[in-house]
Amino acid sequence: MMYKTLAIAAGLAGVSANEHVGPFKRCGVRDLTHEEVEAAEAHRNGILQGVQERVNGATIPVHFHVITNTKGDGNMTQTSLDAQIDVLNAAYKPGNWQYKFSSVDYTADNDWYVMQPGTAAETEAKHKLRVGGADELNLYTANIGGGLLGWATFPKDYTSDPKMDGVVILYSSFPGGSAAHYNEGDTGTHEVGHWMGLYHTFQGGCKERFGGDMVEDTPAEAQANYECPQEGFDSCPDQPGNDPFHNFMDYVYDSCMYEFTDGQFARITEEFSAYRAGK
Repeated sequence: MMYKTLAIAAGLAGVSANEHVGPFKRCGVRDLTHEEVEAAEAHRNGILQGVQERVNGATIPVHFHVITNTKGDGNMTQTSLDAQIDVLNAAYKPGNWQYKFSSVDYTADNDWYVMQPGTAAETEAKHKLRVGGADELNLYTANIGGGLLGWATFPKDYTSDPKMDGVVILYSSFPGGSAAHYNEGDTGTHEVGHWMGLYHTFQGGCKERFGGDMVEDTPAEAQANYECPQEGFDSCPDQPGNDPFHNFMDYVYDSCMYEFTDGQFARITEEFSAYRAGK
């Protein structure tokens, strides 16, 4: 693992923003309550008090676990895996984060192929397949159920259940896949964002501090945005800024999401430093 370290000094127009008319639910990650967020922030800040150097960028090994059914549906080529890596690198490079293919394995299992979050199938697959430490990304592809495009674990979850750590993605959402509007690879970008410590930009709605995602430069959103809303859409008019629906941590079409903010990269540095670096 190669780290860049930062020494710590003392100190589509016309679409309704919330209308989801497609067949997919962007993400299976549950939004935390205000109390859960505050507890998580306090826990991380406590850990960071003992961290002398914060990781301000790294090259992260990626271990792919391709899960098919016994007919071979869901198989992924190396070209597809490499294309997903390229998408991740384009999104995270501004924050000095890069991803590098490390390994791939293939498993045919009809139950794992349609797994959903929190099921026995997910637990069995991850306990059997996961490799590496907290700072290595395990990415599972399958024809996941529940209409989901993907889900992920947060950095803080690794300590209590390391075998469950990782990202699960609908195989057809990879670049060039068959998931219409969601086939440019940004389901991977979104879910890896969670794995790196980011919340949804709409978490907490209009009321919560920093919009509920604990990032100051992502304006508040009342709820998730879908498809591609009109520019200037503002679901929280009493809060500064328009909805950040171009952000990778919203729910819009892949073609409509294209950015992380400086504040999100700063949060990733803190999350990775506290929970993943060298673990």
